[in-house]
Amino acid sequence: MSMFSRDRVVNSIIFVIYAAALIFLYSTGMNWIILSDKGTENARLIGASYMTMNNEFYDIVNEQIRVRVEGEGDQMVLRDPGLDEKRQAEQINAMLSMGISALIVTPVSADGLTEVLDRARRLGVKIIVVDTELANEQQADCTIVSNNYLAGFQIGKYMMDHQESGRILVLNHESAISGQRRVAGFKEAIKNRPGFQIVKEIGCKGQYEIALPLVEEYIEEGGQFDTVFCLNDLAGEAAVTAIRRHPELSGIHVYGIDGSPDAKSMIRSGDMEATAAQFPTEIGVVAADTLYRMLEGETYDETITIPVELICSDNLEKFNIHRWQ
Repeated sequence: MSMFSRDRVVNSIIFVIYAAALIFLYSTGMNWIILSDKGTENARLIGASYMTMNNEFYDIVNEQIRVRVEGEGDQMVLRDPGLDEKRQAEQINAMLSMGISALIVTPVSADGLTEVLDRARRLGVKIIVVDTELANEQQADCTIVSNNYLAGFQIGKYMMDHQESGRILVLNHESAISGQRRVAGFKEAIKNRPGFQIVKEIGCKGQYEIALPLVEEYIEEGGQFDTVFCLNDLAGEAAVTAIRRHPELSGIHVYGIDGSPDAKSMIRSGDMEATAAQFPTEIGVVAADTLYRMLEGETYDETITIPVELICSDNLEKFNIHRWQ
């Protein structure tokens, strides 16, 4: 075989391998992937899968973990399931096949990862769940979440202290335990208060682009409300946008949860009343510390709850409006 022919064969083989890799990545529904390249020769591979990367909250959490992983001489792979529980399971299976030592995960659905997490445990992979719980918490080695129930309760109490009554539209995320607990805390705060009534609940997965048309549709159908409780600030932004698009509405009170820079700006402008702040930087730091305690065989807490704090116009100046906590 001539040198020219051999080169063509080699190039053809490389092309086939590359194409096969692309087909595999597409078939697993991977939106994008980051492989950190700072690892040492014996680097461990750490997998991460948050429910969506269309939320800056998870960027902040992941950045704290990535910095620690690279500082330890290890590598990290991140995949985005885009709120698709089947895709998330497929992507985690792919990471297990890559040989990850540990998995950081925020489940799209509380019970959507049972089989793949069982496989992970059989392989000895450490599992850290962040932001929202699994239906079966025994599948996780550690669960790290904000005090979601208290976040909802704080918003409910603040609302009642500042409003005499309320016809309340609730934007929720029923498949996430964190969302369920925020709404449960809010409802607990307002129970036995006859002046406050939930008139409608709309599922939006905490996503701006899902919540916006649904809120607009409810408005255009003649929905009567004067208050919106949102499971997160992205849904709160959608509510504010929908209200702005309907100038016939006035005096609508909007509440969120997260403490995002956009929410703090909306509090300053008067478009949002209050938000219950989460601390994604702390969540990421604690997750990274717990990860290396696990990998080094040290003791660690199996459940870690990060405090939340109400942000309103009265205390807004103590927070950096342009950054997450």
